[in-house]
Amino acid sequence: MKIISFYSNEKQLIKKSIAGDREAQKRLYEQHAPKMLSICRQYVKDLHFAEDVMINGFVKVFKYLDSFRFEGSFEGWIRRIMVRESITHLRKQQFVVFDEGIFEKTAAPSITTSIDLDIAHIQSLIDGLPEGYRAVFVMFAVEGYSHTEIAEMLNISEGTSRSQLFKARKMLKEKLKQQNIIGYGTE
Repeated sequence: MKIISFYSNEKQLIKKSIAGDREAQKRLYEQHAPKMLSICRQYVKDLHFAEDVMINGFVKVFKYLDSFRFEGSFEGWIRRIMVRESITHLRKQQFVVFDEGIFEKTAAPSITTSIDLDIAHIQSLIDGLPEGYRAVFVMFAVEGYSHTEIAEMLNISEGTSRSQLFKARKMLKEKLKQQNIIGYGTE
């Protein structure tokens, strides 16, 4: 007996979801949720809040699914919604702070005995950045937005975006340098 996979074609799955097919919507969600959660998690430090942001993002995905024009990547379309939803969450929580003196206010990194630069470790380093630095860093370095786009989305100047990115990179380099010194026992 041959098993036929329903909704194997993403375009068909999207069209059925637009028509209100709950099974198709569920499959779209299951197909994209893990990656979208990781995107939200890059912006939102707390996993539970990141999950909430992702769910709110998917509510918007299904609400505006009929506006998807089948031009370009569907995943990219969802990704933009998740990024904007994450930024909206940060604004509502008043976590995005673009303070020139925040670099001096951050706590010293925790001491580690070895360096294992896996994804979780890198994410924890990024999580250690102040909210404004992290938002700009993720949008530029991970998502690939230009400073013009970042400035528009965060309602800041391009100069502030560039400054925040510079400071975020500097802070990450310092953290890596300190861990390297501690990890190898040399100064």
